[in-house]
Formats: sequence, structure tokens, C-alpha cells
Amino acid sequence: MQMSFYFSDTAVLLFDFWSVHTPTGMVLSVLVILLLSMFYEAIKMGKAVLLRRALLALPRSLSQESLVEPEEGGTGPAQGRWFRYHVGQTLFHVVQVVLGYMVMLAVMSYNAWIFLGAIAGSTLGYFMVYPLLGRG
Repeated sequence: MQMSFYFSDTAVLLFDFWSVHTPTGMVLSVLVILLLSMFYEAIKMGKAVLLRRALLALPRSLSQESLVEPEEGGTGPAQGRWFRYHVGQTLFHVVQVVLGYMVMLAVMSYNAWIFLGAIAGSTLGYFMVYPLLGRG
């Protein structure tokens, strides 16, 4: 296995069935990695927007202790909203971790084209999604 970056149109990415042997296959693979990187950045920003909404949903007088140990008799509406936001953030986090590891493992093929696709996707994803953070 190659242990330094190399430019080639052959690589095996993530799974045995994702074996690239042609320039066209490499272009398509780079585009897939680019899109995965962009999606990773979008998920990361979506998680930040969800966190801000969760914090805004909490009343100012609600203490941290009441979130950890709800009062007897059920949860209040603010705690219910906070919990839904927390579940949403957890799901976003799982997707973010899975995508991050997939992109990392693809880069570990040491194919320079795949590496450049991951960098370009991360850059484009951040550039396109960051302005949406202010609207959330």
C-alpha cells in the first residue's frame, strides 16, 4: 500500500467495490468525495444553528439543574423543546461523525486527487453554508 501522496487514476476507496481504474472513474470519485465534504460542512453548520435555536428556546429563568433533574410531575414546555433540539443535535452529530470518518478514510488512500477533492469540498461547503448561519 502506498504511504505517501501520489497522483494516479487508480485507487480503492472505503470499500472493495469502490475500486477506481480509469480517469473517468477518478473524476467521479473526486466529485463524490467533494460532495461528501460539502455535506459535512453543511451538517456542521446545521448543528450550530440548532444549538442556537435550542438556547433561545430556553427561558432566561430556567436553571441548568432543572434541565438535568426535571421536576416531578413531568416536563415543562421549555424542557420538551430543549429535549427535541437535543435529540436533533445528537442525530446531526452522528451524521457528521460518519461523514467525517468516511472522508478521512478516503483521504487515507493517499491519492492526491481524492485529497484535493476533500479540501475543495470542505472549502466550498464552508463558503456556501456559512452565510446561512446568520439567518438561523
